[in-house]
Amino acid sequence: MAYDEGLAQRIRELLEDDPRISEKRMFGGVAFMANGNMAAGVIRDELMVRVGPDAHDAAVALPHARMMDFTGRPMRGFIQVAPAGFEDDAELRAWLERGITYAASQQKKPQTARAEPARKARKVGAAKPRPPRATKTKRARKSPSKK
Repeated sequence: MAYDEGLAQRIRELLEDDPRISEKRMFGGVAFMANGNMAAGVIRDELMVRVGPDAHDAAVALPHARMMDFTGRPMRGFIQVAPAGFEDDAELRAWLERGITYAASQQKKPQTARAEPARKARKVGAAKPRPPRATKTKRARKSPSKK
């Protein structure tokens, strides 16, 4: 599933000075993490924001926002925002701040080797090498004994 690289770049530029932020590929898109917790992301051409269960109802009531449901199962605490809801940088920054505020309030998770700082994001299309898969070995079959 492709995602809007232009939107991802706008987010990177807005968040590049925040040392808490890292970037990770998720949900067929890209997610921006605050202290290792998901704060926001890009899915197709929409913004995904993790606002948490307490702020969910207020966020859904905002223009161009709806409950995140891209898996077919609504996820309380996660919001999808249509492109009209973040046309200018002030609107985008306001949504990102909602997500960062919630994510930063959660217990800090250690950064994994896969998470990358937003300001040093990978080039689009550059594949990351994967570790080799473990292969199963076949057991030698015992031949039936003859009597």
